[in-house]
Amino acid sequence: MTVATDADKFAETGETSGKTPTVIKLLVAATFVVILNETIMINAMPRLMVDFEVTARTAQWLSSVFMLTMAAVIPITGWFLQRVTTRTAYTVAMVVFGIGTTLAGLAPTFGVLLVGRGIQAGGTAVMMPLLMTTLMQVVPERDRGRVMGNVTLAISVAPALGPAISGLILQLGSWRLIFAFVLPVAIAVTLFGLRHLTNVGETKSDPVSWVSVSLAGFGFAALVYGLSEIGARSGGQLSAIIGIGVVLVAAFVMYQLRLQRTGTPLMDLRTLTHRNYAVTLALMAVAFMAFLGSMILLPLYLQDLRGLSAVQTGLLVMPGGIAMGLLGPRVGRIYDRNGARPLVIPGAIVMVAALAALSRIQADTPYALILTIHVILMVSLAAIFTPVFTLGLSALPPELYSHGSSLLGTLQQVAGAVGTAALVVIMENRSSHLAAAGSTSDAAFLGGLQWAFVAGAVIGVIVVVLSLMLPARNTDHA
Repeated sequence: MTVATDADKFAETGETSGKTPTVIKLLVAATFVVILNETIMINAMPRLMVDFEVTARTAQWLSSVFMLTMAAVIPITGWFLQRVTTRTAYTVAMVVFGIGTTLAGLAPTFGVLLVGRGIQAGGTAVMMPLLMTTLMQVVPERDRGRVMGNVTLAISVAPALGPAISGLILQLGSWRLIFAFVLPVAIAVTLFGLRHLTNVGETKSDPVSWVSVSLAGFGFAALVYGLSEIGARSGGQLSAIIGIGVVLVAAFVMYQLRLQRTGTPLMDLRTLTHRNYAVTLALMAVAFMAFLGSMILLPLYLQDLRGLSAVQTGLLVMPGGIAMGLLGPRVGRIYDRNGARPLVIPGAIVMVAALAALSRIQADTPYALILTIHVILMVSLAAIFTPVFTLGLSALPPELYSHGSSLLGTLQQVAGAVGTAALVVIMENRSSHLAAAGSTSDAAFLGGLQWAFVAGAVIGVIVVVLSLMLPARNTDHA
């Protein structure tokens, strides 16, 4: 006897015949709003430093606390999404995000602002796995690439627009206007979504393992924090934090393997027994190491060496993010017709070439050339991420979709932190060596930057190798 899946039901009604299901459109809109907020505070930091009398390092915690909260909460979402309805998960995510936005906008102190940002990140951490899991449940496999391309549009364009939008808002007045802009949009999206959103899939009622929650929350947060601080501070204390994170994450993994025998793990690691999912997970992690590590280098170059403002930097890199997002749907259609290899293999090769080109950057490289290389890099990533996400999650049986998307999101945070830490360390060590050899500060910085981009290209070569292991079509799960 064959049990019809939600994707089958939607296909029978014709809702996915060349169209994106309404539930996905609503979740994409909500995801766009919450992800936009991740980068929207970048340009406000100078004003916050004055208003709250904090240092630049302290102000940077507005971004760090967002990342740490995501790393701590995402591992829990696999369990959470299996035990609540789609509407409940959506409501929790958007209400939590709205509360955080309100608190941040009214914050009387910097500490309260940090708490508000953390609460916002808690809502964001739920929304991304919810979108991915729902997509896998309601979209037939033949249409998943196209629909995943629309998701790529949201998650690529939103971070690219964040600094530019905040720069425009700050022209009107206080940094609080940023939250005053975000909150009504979030409320409108929430209310519209609740009016039209329908529940998808079935819920379970297994109890939560609070030991798992504690190990995941503290372990992943400590690991990501420690890695993200490399280059900003040094010493035994930082090594101890990273070590604690590694130990707690290892304990979390071992405990999940034990819980799998009772059927109630917080994060079901049986997802890794599916070859195609495991390969795409590794490919995605390595690609994110190269991508996010390199993405922190370019703003450092543009602002510290070329003297651009944060707004100017945001505008220069924005076309690349927009190009990546707009290409997502077209890449998805190609994936639906031809599979992953014709996209991912060329995309990985072009990514390596673009990073190698950035390693030749000079103090007077024309901005137009930098913009062109960055757009090419982002286009290559569009050819990688949409097929990899789609192929990997399609390899899983429906009962593992939420756990697969949770593990995917968690590994993104860890891989990004690892990649950033590795390239920053390489840049600083090379810069220190050149400075000690007598180079000027600018020449030493540039030399370190070039080596870091070379390292990014080397990491990209691993992506090329992994891409050769991909099947043309998903064969793990039918």
